Amino acid sequence: MGTYSTKASDIERKWWVIDASGKTLGRLASGIAVLLRGKHKPIYSPHLDVGDHVIVVNAAKVKVTGNKLTQKIYYRHSQYPGGLKSTSLGKMMETHPTRVIEHAVKGMLPHNRLGAAMFRKLKVYPGAEHPHQAQVKVTEKES
Repeated sequence: MGTYSTKASDIERKWWVIDASGKTLGRLASGIAVLLRGKHKPIYSPHLDVGDHVIVVNAAKVKVTGNKLTQKIYYRHSQYPGGLKSTSLGKMMETHPTRVIEHAVKGMLPHNRLGAAMFRKLKVYPGAEHPHQAQVKVTEKES
């Protein structure tokens, strides 16, 4: 007997296609974060990137509850004095609907190099089309 340790050669990555139309933003993002981290696999190890690739389509059709479209604010700073900018969720959905899902998922991943490697495996598209048909076999995920 011995303790099993996951090796890089043991990792097998799959491609998941998730349709975001009509799904709630937070619940969708947490399901995507689980797939990116690899927590759905029995070989999960917190210090390795064992997660899968995730393609999210119809990002512009994601829904939110309550008054979040007007009350939820995204902040960024230019690093200059007085450089704080703010954007509401409604405005972000109009201009860059993919960033809403990316921002939600990125906050649920580790905030280090490992999390950055996991985040690179996320592809988000506002419509139903994506350029990854060759990678995707028949795997569809409802989260």
